[in-house]
Amino acid sequence: MSRPTTPTSGLRRVTGKETRRASGIAFFAWTIAVYDFILFGTLLPRIEESFGWTTSHALLVSTLVSVGTAIVVLLVGPMVDKLGRRKGMIISVGGTAASSAATAATFGATSLIGVRAISGLGLAEQSVNATYLNELYELTEDEKIKKRRGFVYSMVQTGWPAGALLAAGFVAIVTAIFGADSWRIAFLLATIPAVIVALVCRTLKESPQFEAQHAVKQLRKAGKHDEAAALAAATATVEQTSAPFKRIFTGKHLRNTVVLSLAWLLNWFAIQTFSVLGTTVLEKGKGIDASSTLILVVLSNLVAVAGYLAHGWAGDRFGRRNTIAVGWLLSGLFFGAMLLGPSSQIFVLVTYMMGLFFLLGPYAAIMFFQAECFDTDCRATGSAFIGAMSQPGAIISGFILTGLTAASVGYSTAALWVGALGAIASAVIVLGARKVADTPPSAGVPAGPATTAGAQA
Repeated sequence: MSRPTTPTSGLRRVTGKETRRASGIAFFAWTIAVYDFILFGTLLPRIEESFGWTTSHALLVSTLVSVGTAIVVLLVGPMVDKLGRRKGMIISVGGTAASSAATAATFGATSLIGVRAISGLGLAEQSVNATYLNELYELTEDEKIKKRRGFVYSMVQTGWPAGALLAAGFVAIVTAIFGADSWRIAFLLATIPAVIVALVCRTLKESPQFEAQHAVKQLRKAGKHDEAAALAAATATVEQTSAPFKRIFTGKHLRNTVVLSLAWLLNWFAIQTFSVLGTTVLEKGKGIDASSTLILVVLSNLVAVAGYLAHGWAGDRFGRRNTIAVGWLLSGLFFGAMLLGPSSQIFVLVTYMMGLFFLLGPYAAIMFFQAECFDTDCRATGSAFIGAMSQPGAIISGFILTGLTAASVGYSTAALWVGALGAIASAVIVLGARKVADTPPSAGVPAGPATTAGAQA
């Protein structure tokens, strides 16, 4: 851990080298977390065959895994606010390794649900790295990174398509070598990169903001109240006695917690429909053949990379909240056009790619935006709580899609009502979030360049 902050030195400055190194490690950590997450979905049909389940039973197991994952994600935020961002990075990636290894040893539905819930540690990695990098970018000595922090962070977020492509390629290789019934080997081998990245995370330094907050608490515990007050003033540390979960639902944080949580939940209607179940939409909704859909899935992940970078850049230039809203609105319109328009492969390809570009890209902006919305003492909790709303969104939208198709509505129509309208609704909802520049400072926090409220969104 780095040198403790002292009352006379203010917050420790972060070198450009430290900032770039931390960003690189965060990219690989997120890539590995996504890799494990996508690996489970990709191999679920093989797991189903291995245990002799019906398709409906496998879907039930997947749904219960989502419930367990959401619970674990919710617990990660307070842990990171208590233990620190550095330890949070180590634990989240270490959890990914543990989840992969334990999955290989499962023997039935109950054990699989319990084990895969641990993958919530990996899924929460994006809220952990958003919290950590938000604080580093605020204090970095690299002015280029500070000025373009949203764009730089979008590079970290490209770990999602990178992890998805890595998982798809890995499954193809393992299946070719060991045969179709090789899912246990795939998960066992997946622990290796996760362990390596977790060990590399141990070399990270703690963020200066958390160092200062921790030092103030330790001084208070030691009865050195004058020194604690001086350090808090020098570092603009917000001292709070309330639990992080209570903090995000009170005062200036309440509005953004509620608005962004609802936006995530509704937007995951679209994610579940067009990203997770993308091949189903293309095959059943538009009649595209299976071989073509696989090509579209690969291309969609490549397009997602461009989407993250574009929205990260736009967030810095035009404001993150507005960038998110415009992106999701356009996404809903493109997907609506795809579902209502002709089934020509060229038309479907263009509209589907553009829909994913504007659906996935804004996550580079919203992850950074929501980290900026909270004070240091509850930043990880707020970001993790909002991100955890993805799982209820996935579960609810899955049930609605199932219900509509069972009622013979037609998959294309069901996808329109659930996915396209979900994206548009989330775009409207997110406009209700308060911009960081509009958020009043906490009482007792001196104004100045060292405040931890974050940069203007």
